[in-house]
Amino acid sequence: MEAGPRVLIVEDDARLAAMLRELLQSEGYEVSLAPDGQRGLHLGLTESFDVAVLDRGLPVIDGLDLLTKLRERGVLVPVLVLSALGNAADRVEGLDRGAEDYLAKPFDIDELLARLRVLRRRPASTVPVIRFAGGTLDAANRVVTRDDGGRLALSERETALLERLARRPNQVFSREDLLENVFADADDPGIVDTYVHHLRRKLGRELIETVRGIGYRMGAAP
Repeated sequence: MEAGPRVLIVEDDARLAAMLRELLQSEGYEVSLAPDGQRGLHLGLTESFDVAVLDRGLPVIDGLDLLTKLRERGVLVPVLVLSALGNAADRVEGLDRGAEDYLAKPFDIDELLARLRVLRRRPASTVPVIRFAGGTLDAANRVVTRDDGGRLALSERETALLERLARRPNQVFSREDLLENVFADADDPGIVDTYVHHLRRKLGRELIETVRGIGYRMGAAP
């Protein structure tokens, strides 16, 4: 039997989350629930979904901050924000932060189902190729093409780290920032240094500059 579409629901209201799970399962969805933003971030980064439904007022990580973190990591799942904050300014903010749709609570069940069907029909977004000194990063396919024509495959975490640095080549990123925004599911701060080492080994030591006492930034061409 063919599996149904996968949906991630991040909602801290246990009764509403249970109702949404029952409703969507009856429509053929495979449902994963997260009761807070941290769990939602973990699921969003480690599993693949066809669509996601996010509340805004979540514990640990706010819903829109969660959405930003997912987009920064290249997670392009279509997102519907489902929130009690439903005035025009709230909707605009949600859409500007990367949501494809926004529905205010209380909501009509048939409308919610229709909006999810529309999101599932949309063509997948693409992550642009990012230029950096010495090459380009295709984050969607986790491939670096060097200016000399060489191509190198990266792991998911190597890609996420290089993308964050390369998008803002003049900015110095602290280890704390990189740990929070690239390695949110890790407990050991040393993982940042480990993956900087991995990238330097693959792409050249000059690729990432150490700013003593602060953190890292993109360096010169390797």
